Amino acid sequence: MKISYNWLKEYIYFEETPEKIAEILTSTGLEVESVEYIETVKGGLNGVFVGHVLSCGKHPDADRLHITTVDTGGEQPLQIVCGAPNVAEGQKVAVATVGTTLYFASGEEVRIKKSKIRGVESFGMICAEDELGLGSSHEGIMVLDRDTVPGTPLKDLLQLENDAVFEIGLTPNRADAASHFGVARDLAAYFRKNAVLPDVSNFMIDNYSNPCEVEIEDGDGCLRYSGITVSDVRIKPSPDWLQKRLKAIGIKPKNNVVDITNYILHELGQPLHAFDADKIKGNKIIIRTCGEGTEFTTLDGEIRRLKSADLMICNQSGPMCIAGVFGGTESGVTDETVNVFIESACFNPVRIRKTSRSHGLVTDSSFRFERGTDPNMTVYALKRAALLIRELGEGEISSDIVDVYPQIIEPVRIEMSYSNIERVVGKNIPVPEIKSIVEALEMKIIEEKGDSFTVLSPAYRVDVKREFDVIEDILRIYGYNRIEIPSQVHSTLSYAVKPDKDRLVNAISDFFTANGFREIMSNSLTKSGYYDGLETYKSENSVKILNPLSNELNVMRQTLLFGGLEAIARNINRKNPDLKFYETGNCYSYRETQSPNPLNSYREDTGIALFLTGDEHPLSWDRKAKPSDFFTLKSLLEKLLLRFGINMANLQAGDAPKDIFGDGLSLSVPKGKHVMTFGIVAKNICKMMDIEQDVFYAEISFQAIVNFAKQDKTVYKELARFPEVRRDLALVTDKNVNFSVLRDIAFRTERKLLKNVGLFDIYEGDKLPAGKKQYALSFIIQDEEKTLTDKYIEQIMQNLLTAFEKEAGAVLR
Repeated sequence: MKISYNWLKEYIYFEETPEKIAEILTSTGLEVESVEYIETVKGGLNGVFVGHVLSCGKHPDADRLHITTVDTGGEQPLQIVCGAPNVAEGQKVAVATVGTTLYFASGEEVRIKKSKIRGVESFGMICAEDELGLGSSHEGIMVLDRDTVPGTPLKDLLQLENDAVFEIGLTPNRADAASHFGVARDLAAYFRKNAVLPDVSNFMIDNYSNPCEVEIEDGDGCLRYSGITVSDVRIKPSPDWLQKRLKAIGIKPKNNVVDITNYILHELGQPLHAFDADKIKGNKIIIRTCGEGTEFTTLDGEIRRLKSADLMICNQSGPMCIAGVFGGTESGVTDETVNVFIESACFNPVRIRKTSRSHGLVTDSSFRFERGTDPNMTVYALKRAALLIRELGEGEISSDIVDVYPQIIEPVRIEMSYSNIERVVGKNIPVPEIKSIVEALEMKIIEEKGDSFTVLSPAYRVDVKREFDVIEDILRIYGYNRIEIPSQVHSTLSYAVKPDKDRLVNAISDFFTANGFREIMSNSLTKSGYYDGLETYKSENSVKILNPLSNELNVMRQTLLFGGLEAIARNINRKNPDLKFYETGNCYSYRETQSPNPLNSYREDTGIALFLTGDEHPLSWDRKAKPSDFFTLKSLLEKLLLRFGINMANLQAGDAPKDIFGDGLSLSVPKGKHVMTFGIVAKNICKMMDIEQDVFYAEISFQAIVNFAKQDKTVYKELARFPEVRRDLALVTDKNVNFSVLRDIAFRTERKLLKNVGLFDIYEGDKLPAGKKQYALSFIIQDEEKTLTDKYIEQIMQNLLTAFEKEAGAVLR
């Protein structure tokens, strides 16, 4: 939000510099993000003074040059060589002294230096209009009024108004400060002064020739509606002062009526809308809703289909304007408009916000209405607008003020206590100062009793409803920097649950980053269409947004998959196909339960997602490109689980859901909870996301990692002093016997000395009987207390062979 320094001075007197005002506003909660300085004339005419030409003679070596002596208010007159044909003795002129930088109308930048022109020294420059940036004329020097005093800065003579514009980062709760007068109120509270509104006491009705009736049908949407008619208005450009005010805050002037409504919007924070009164059919304004799907053409030429809850400003034949958001093409002010009806209203913020978001229309009016406007400002704003239109548009106020206010909004009554203020603030602020601040904030103390008192908060402070809101206001005006840091800190020892989940997330992130992955952060809002037709993540299980920003962000995500695929598609489209991403984030789902508490139907789970696509290793002079594949992903996941003391081989494997994965595995703790699912993303999902290359994806349950971390105890021990022994066996088994079965049999048979079982070959072919296959297994055996003998090793291997034959029907080949 842009606020003009000079404009502020129209409502409150202060002498502080723009820098100091920016500091004060920030300290009171209106953070000034930047200050832009605006000069009416570039350079501000600094170094340019009024000069009196004391003498003027011909240059001895140039017919078109003159040698002048000019008094600029200094100790000695200046000798200046001038080439202007109209320079003459006795004139008052504009003189740029040595060291001054001039910005010509042509855009040229010139620095005035001491110079020698045709052998004669010159100590300045007598300027023309275009050389000062004041116009385009270069016919001669600018001659000033004879009464001007030499040495007067030209900027003071011309009364140039330089300005500073504050860019304020307005927080959503401070709707009361969304205008120049609103900001002036905060300054007034800080300085303990009064901010004064422009006088409208000369408001009077010229005639009653053009009345307009108002009816509110939707009282929930329209809290107050005021209007007035101004007739015989001349639509023309606004005067210079008004255009300067609007340009300073980045608004392009249009015509006097539209500019006045914009001016008052930014002056008072009260949006106005100007209708062509002759287009209000039946001379009646009706505030109501229209049927679902009703077509309406807005000022930008777009045909929009209205929602049944959209509040509309209508005449007796149809809608004219989307209330508080945007006008229509059929009723706006044009250059042919003669009679103008001015609307000043207060609408329900929730209704305006929903309409604004559903149509994707965010305007200066909707920005204020959806945060809450002052219901008591509508009539004053109308008077202010009517007076300005009568003055600048030469019109006549031709109706009474129509003011429909079905239910008066009363000030909020708030109970306070001085002891609570001290407890929350952390300092004993003197009672007189508290009262002074409360009154400066335009709150009324209506009752006092001992430590307690009652205040009335004005209706325009839509954010002040509770005691703590008032305390916050008192503190920001008193000054956060005035609260001393205590010399002692009182705290209570707290014990965090182990493992620390934040540290665990950091450890996982470090692991993936160390393995070449990049972290991404996707929006937790996503598109409901992604879940259409899925069984794993059903559309009806999505947590829906009641007031979505758009149809692309209308549900909470159930999985991290689609956010990652969006990032992949974006990168591929920008010629970056080799990607390794990971993300940690929350996922949300809804499943109806029989619990009396409806919140129990909602779940929020933390997941970890991993994405691989493109080449694992790009093509290089010393190696070929190696595409990422399922085993690249599986290897990384095995390392992750080992990091927390879990061997993937000990988990129970199943098929990944076919609606998400073309092929993959789902791992869980035996007879326990799900741990992870990983594999290649289904082709139809990749196609939906416009991805043509294979994507490998894993989604890991963060809670499972937490559970593993609880059980993981890192134990350090010395290296074994005795060697390990490897023995290999080639076993022929039925085809339906998996490696995991043989591994489990081996560990059950030799629990003490068997350290590892590996699979290094599988053979199926015509050299084996039908229905058979061969496993080549390796066995690592080690005794950490003594060296194993061949006899003892052979006994272990014989025991293993017996167990394989008995339990799995496996025979040695």
